[in-house]
Amino acid sequence: QVQLVESGGGLVQTGGSLKLSCAASGRSFDNNAMGWFRQAPGKEREFVAHIDWSGKKAYYSDSVKGRFTISRDNAKNTVYLQLNSLNPEDTAAYYCNYCDAITLIHPTCDTSEAWGQGTQVTVSS
Repeated sequence: QVQLVESGGGLVQTGGSLKLSCAASGRSFDNNAMGWFRQAPGKEREFVAHIDWSGKKAYYSDSVKGRFTISRDNAKNTVYLQLNSLNPEDTAAYYCNYCDAITLIHPTCDTSEAWGQGTQVTVSS
């Protein structure tokens, strides 16, 4: 059974930073691309970033490019998301998941596993 446990969220001021973690289990980690997503109140879940199995290639949505950094530690079965220069529009619950398929030009990550509980990021103005 796949488990995805996100952590690291919190309340920060505009311009602040956070580092999110996602511990994955129940499915092979080190040969799968992983992705981060977010869902703001009243909105659909949206793609944020994905990273290939090796950790060497990462792709981002236009809204976070240059501010967020995805990384992974295959020894720990953990994927990270460093959030910098946060603004109120980044307020959302953040989730990770396995990517069954990815696209690169307009980055996306197709998922099939159940979502974890997410971690809430709230940015105050």
